[in-house]
Amino acid sequence: MAPTQAASDMRVFVEALARLGFDADALLAAAGIPRADLDDPDGRIPCASVDAIFGHAMRQRPIKNLGARIAAVTPIGAFPMIDYLVVTSDSVGAGLKQLARYHRLVGVPIQLHLHDDEDPVRIVFDGLPGAFGFEFEITLCALHLRTETDGRFKVQHVSFTHRPDDSSEIERIVGSRVEVEGAWNGLVVTRDAWELPFRRRDPILRRVLEDQANAMLARLPAERGMTLEVRRALTSRVAGGEMRIDAVARALATSVRSLQRQLADEGASYQELVNLARRDAAERYLAKTSLPIAEVAYLLGYAEPAAFHRAFKRWRRETPQTFRRRHGQQRSPSATSPETDRPAS
Repeated sequence: MAPTQAASDMRVFVEALARLGFDADALLAAAGIPRADLDDPDGRIPCASVDAIFGHAMRQRPIKNLGARIAAVTPIGAFPMIDYLVVTSDSVGAGLKQLARYHRLVGVPIQLHLHDDEDPVRIVFDGLPGAFGFEFEITLCALHLRTETDGRFKVQHVSFTHRPDDSSEIERIVGSRVEVEGAWNGLVVTRDAWELPFRRRDPILRRVLEDQANAMLARLPAERGMTLEVRRALTSRVAGGEMRIDAVARALATSVRSLQRQLADEGASYQELVNLARRDAAERYLAKTSLPIAEVAYLLGYAEPAAFHRAFKRWRRETPQTFRRRHGQQRSPSATSPETDRPAS
């Protein structure tokens, strides 16, 4: 099965492209998607067609930071259920907890992790949507929170693991500095911003919406959560465990073919999830332990340190040594020798 995306989500993007001055009908025609297909609440659009729409748009008129630009013209209510679950909450923090809990209702493969025990608070967006998806989700979140607090909400700074086309433009849109090529994607907000009240808080309506949202979550097919299940399985196996797809499929009581099909329908691939598990584990070991880098490489299943160095530079555009220095983990003198951590050529 080819991966697909909810038609209702695609309608949001097409309408945003129209607000940015693109010819929506021409884009849909070029991608072979009848406009009526976008009005089907249960419809699915092939991801290849979605990519074709954005490709045609960029050939018509290239613009930088497409994800952030689309977010800037996407109104509250474009994703009705999740938007109103958030804005009827009492405060920014309560609304973000709703977003984290119910984000699965939106077809984007992102999970939110709220580090509200920290000051300032970090809102981490994790998953596999790529640069466009992270720029869209993070910018949309910042702008809608600002709107629902009558302009009082401000982001301390934004973090991206990639380098946007034009970071200064995103800084102007969200009203805060943007840190690029970092270790995580998301927002940092002060404790005061976290506690700001929403202008439309409505506990009665919120409870009605929660009942409906919980029923919707219960009806979602099991395969909608396969990406999360595979990630959990790989997390427990990444340190020296068996990460072959047939072993993970057996652990999840499914076949390899079914697992691959379900991942494809969620827009993911098994190898992408393996790479993500290794990347996350590598960052934890480098930042929080004094294990020699060569041992980290072998622990994660690399036959030689040079292969790990190359992989880590693809993930973070820096060497493991540079990452470790930036995150403050100092090795004990007895843990390794200078030769152990020599960069791979």
